[in-house]
Amino acid sequence: MFGIGMQELVLILVICLLIFGAAKLPDIAKNLGKGIKAFKKEIKDDTDKEK
Repeated sequence: MFGIGMQELVLILVICLLIFGAAKLPDIAKNLGKGIKAFKKEIKDDTDKEK
């Protein structure tokens, strides 16, 4: 996955925990998921309009 190993992913998670705190991470993940979902929907709608 993008040349990132397990150790790097754990390090990134630990840094996120230190910066944002454990209570905020679920909210951040939920908002990120909503953003990705909206982005995919817009891309799909745009490609459907071109056809």
